[in-house]
Amino acid sequence: MNKKLNKKRVFSGTRATGRLHVGNYLGAVKGYIELSNNPEYECIYMAVDVHTITTPYDHQNLSQATRNIIMDYLACGLDPKKAIITAQSLVSEHAELAFLFSSMISVARMQHLPTFKEKVKQHPDNVTMALLNYPILMAADILIYKAGLVPVGIDQEPHLEIAREIARKMNENFGMDFPEPKRFATKGEYVPSLLGEGKMSKTIEGSYINLTDDLETIKKKIAVTPTDEGKGEVVPTSGGVANLLVFAELFQGEQRRKDYEQQYLNKGIRYSELKGELAEAVYKDLEPIRKKRKELEGKSEYVNQIIINGAERARKIARKTLKEVKEKMGLKGGI
Repeated sequence: MNKKLNKKRVFSGTRATGRLHVGNYLGAVKGYIELSNNPEYECIYMAVDVHTITTPYDHQNLSQATRNIIMDYLACGLDPKKAIITAQSLVSEHAELAFLFSSMISVARMQHLPTFKEKVKQHPDNVTMALLNYPILMAADILIYKAGLVPVGIDQEPHLEIAREIARKMNENFGMDFPEPKRFATKGEYVPSLLGEGKMSKTIEGSYINLTDDLETIKKKIAVTPTDEGKGEVVPTSGGVANLLVFAELFQGEQRRKDYEQQYLNKGIRYSELKGELAEAVYKDLEPIRKKRKELEGKSEYVNQIIINGAERARKIARKTLKEVKEKMGLKGGI
């Protein structure tokens, strides 16, 4: 009996819109590594470059941006022997399945998604069918591997609900056996922004620290985090100070955060010292990633093979699912 049949399949991806940052690492990639190290799971992780073209992008830089995501994955510790690692565009079955899935969902349903409405506000001059169909492509990404677990942030829950709806309709109408994918919450899934509000995002300049930033860059980025007078009767639970305390716990440990909280309630915090110590701690913590990333830059063929081999392994699964879907939907070409 094939042991892989007993494994829970996991899929997740990162848009090729910029290099991975601390939020991606702590909120996603560390969870990816944990799952791929667990023999109970079969994991597929991709740089989802087709998703990237749903909003304005630089077509001349897209290939390198895609490669950067994969190299960052590897630098963080994802092991190609324990997970499929590749680029979405190399598995064309995703796009074909997405078109078939689009027959299952109405335009009105897609237009009412809060995530779509937000993107329309962000890109009012680029409201394309690709943008509208983003969640359908995401459903295809997941269901083409019959993945039941998706390690993504809570903001992706509306998209996962679309995937579940499509899975149910495909199962009911055509006798498929798609799982209804569930969000897998990883530890530290919400990493706050350096700007004091919201989470770290590579689309919001100044909110994030890149995994390969040097010490001076990290210091400059942390320096702009908004603070207060450094003393009060209650420790802030939101805003810049609260976020700095979260970072202190993530990079300096729980005890250091408690020390800072006591200082805040008593003699007061000197934020210049806190920010300086924090920058040093972040830089030191990211050192192995920077070192591995530098090594990978000199191993072009090695990275190529990981991407190519990953695509071949992914296509083997994807082709089987697509063939099954087309046959059950009646798309047999008259044969």
